[in-house]
Amino acid sequence: MRIFLRLARYALFLAVGGALLGCLGLGIAYWLISPRLPSVENLKDVQLQVPLKVLSADNKLMATFGETRRIPIDMSQVPDRLKYAVLSAEDADFYSHSGIDITGILRAVWLVTTTGSKHVAGGSTITQQVARQFFLSPEVTYTRKLSEIFLAFRIEGALSKDEILALYLNKSFFGNRAYGIAAAAEFYYGKTLDQLTQAECAMLASLPKFPSTGNPINNRPRALLRRAYVLGRMLELGHIDKAVYDQAMAEPDQSFAHEPPIEVEASYVAELVRQQAIEKLGNEALNNGYVIHTTIDSSDQEAANQALRDSLVDYDTRHGYRGAEAHVELPAAATPEVLIKLIDGYRTFNGLVPGVVSQVGTDEALVQLGDGQIAALGLTAVEWARPYLDDSRRGPAPKRVEDVLKAGDIVRVALDDEGAWKLAQIPAVQAAMVGLDPDDGAIRALIGGFNFSRSKFNRATQSSRSAGSSFKPFIYSAAFDHGFTPASVVNDAPLVFPDVSRPNGLWTPSNDDGKFDGPIRLREALVQSKNLVSVRLLDAIGVHYAHEYVTRFGFSAQQVPENLSMALGTAAVSPLAMARGYAVIANGGFLVDPYFIAQIDDRDGKVIYRADPARACRDCPQRQLEDQRERERAAQEPSSGFSPIATANASTEVPPNPAEPRLAPRVIDARNAFLVTSLMRDVVRRGTGSGAMVLKRSDLAGKTGTTNEYRDAWFSGFNARIVATAWVGFDDFSTLGSREFGSKSALPIWIGFMRAALKDMPEQPFDMPPGITTARIDRDSGLLAPAGDPDSMIEFFKTEDVNQLAARPDQREEEQREAYDVF
Repeated sequence: MRIFLRLARYALFLAVGGALLGCLGLGIAYWLISPRLPSVENLKDVQLQVPLKVLSADNKLMATFGETRRIPIDMSQVPDRLKYAVLSAEDADFYSHSGIDITGILRAVWLVTTTGSKHVAGGSTITQQVARQFFLSPEVTYTRKLSEIFLAFRIEGALSKDEILALYLNKSFFGNRAYGIAAAAEFYYGKTLDQLTQAECAMLASLPKFPSTGNPINNRPRALLRRAYVLGRMLELGHIDKAVYDQAMAEPDQSFAHEPPIEVEASYVAELVRQQAIEKLGNEALNNGYVIHTTIDSSDQEAANQALRDSLVDYDTRHGYRGAEAHVELPAAATPEVLIKLIDGYRTFNGLVPGVVSQVGTDEALVQLGDGQIAALGLTAVEWARPYLDDSRRGPAPKRVEDVLKAGDIVRVALDDEGAWKLAQIPAVQAAMVGLDPDDGAIRALIGGFNFSRSKFNRATQSSRSAGSSFKPFIYSAAFDHGFTPASVVNDAPLVFPDVSRPNGLWTPSNDDGKFDGPIRLREALVQSKNLVSVRLLDAIGVHYAHEYVTRFGFSAQQVPENLSMALGTAAVSPLAMARGYAVIANGGFLVDPYFIAQIDDRDGKVIYRADPARACRDCPQRQLEDQRERERAAQEPSSGFSPIATANASTEVPPNPAEPRLAPRVIDARNAFLVTSLMRDVVRRGTGSGAMVLKRSDLAGKTGTTNEYRDAWFSGFNARIVATAWVGFDDFSTLGSREFGSKSALPIWIGFMRAALKDMPEQPFDMPPGITTARIDRDSGLLAPAGDPDSMIEFFKTEDVNQLAARPDQREEEQREAYDVF
């Protein structure tokens, strides 16, 4: 008995001594580690990585950018069935312990002692996991584990249990770039937290343990086993009853990858936003939860997308079938599963669905699609597919389906208007379209190519293409500033200029149709897009003067050649630059800067940036005051000619006021803009742009453009509320084909966009500015006609020009004659 008591006493002494040594060791460890531990106070205002969101002007999602998917939530948004699923899976005693689980730690110590491995299960509470997620590295060391324990105590002292659990739910990784429980619910099930079933809650709660190898997309059997474990723990702990458990266990898992629900397809704009966000907000722009509101109108953007894609498909169709994208040898008795694997690497683009021809005969071909469907193509579905020979020639129309297709062809199909499949192909040609508000430059729609994922080159902003005849309005504007009028007559006749760069040493510009009409008024010359008139006009006003003048429209001097070819549109410009130049004419003479970011909010919804664009604002009191001062100044100091844009800034005489608009600089006279608009209205009514009359509006103005050898096709046009430019061409500068004018290739895109953009918009009159008058002129000479002349017509003039015609008709006639003489 004495020996037993003595042994018990020794054991007690050893236990107490061991405990004291343990406490001493922990105290020393805390003394050594504590100074290096971070402050947990930062957790009260932690900034989690949240992706950048890009929204349209009407708050529709255009894109998200960032390394992670995350939707921060607080505990009020977490239903109990999800909360208890997480606690059952990770930390059943979370609400009762002080930050650590003594039993779990002792079990982990025992396993380390007996196995010699540092990688043992158990011991980490949710609080410890939060400490590890926010402050510690993933390395497995005793020092890190002690730091985790000490930090857990600090966190428990600084935060409430709900705050700690919310941090865990927002920070944890759930696989597939989903960080946080809300992002996981959206990605795997396409649901918000309150929409999840009990089985789905259990599945999500199980993921942090094995987020990459145990999620239901990468490894569904393993994920279902984990889900069953969580449901069993919930039943065991009394969080659910047997009926709920049985129902959840029987529920099939419906998870699949739900990408963010993009509501507006505007990938080219979204990439511009991403680049500018990094420029404005720094390298962390994509992960700090910013929300960028753009100027893009979702309906306008969708109209631009559809118009551009339809027009390119139409162009491609009328130039013939280039053949299958690829050809594979079909195995004998190939099953649908085998056939589907043959097209695994092909993606659907803009409704053009890839498929493999499985059978083909005289009257029908069967095409296996990736979703299991079989598209049956009869002769009607392939009758357009005349073989492509070159840019201007096609082969004969097919008489049998097997003339076009053979088994093993990888092809594209699309649904027609009646919902039937037809043969299709991805267009080789490209296009771009820009629509903007001429008042302030807000971009309402922009598309830089047929498909962003196939080509990220943004032709709307990055390309430099010859503008062709769509550049002529700027030359005419320079001429009107130099004393010419819409009634001025210029000779449409052959021209020859010495040019040492050409084989024969001569440059002989010509009209597109090869015809010459002799003396012609400038209005008719623009309506008919007479090249020779533009060359003579440029030569009359002076190349240097015109070169400087056109920079008023926002073009750089380097973009525009300082020679007579400028008259034919050899300036290399982008569609966005063209739209900006036309906006000057549309808004009455003001240069605006295109922009697409309207506002930026931080993660808390606070506005940190709001665009303040310079506006034309023709009806603003500030603008009217400025115009009045300009008229008074002009009356006192006659104009000395061209003044560069840099000196034409918004008036500094108007006191700055945040509530007042910032005024765009006036770069051309309002009367000049009106006269050019007047000519371009006739281009639409009865000239090369007459196809636009299908819109049945009288408030449209515009100009076509076609370059040498039909390499580029343009149409730029506007009304008082919107300006749009469309361009079509090949990236390698190949020809579009004979007679592929701007009116044929580009105008349909513009029409498709404007039809939607102007829907329900009342017609906008082009108001006649002060200083413009009308007079009756002779149709042939352009001179003033006597009252009652049956061959006369009404023309617009600047008041001083018609006064000069009336006062000195003989001198004016002589000036006209000099203008159209051969130089």
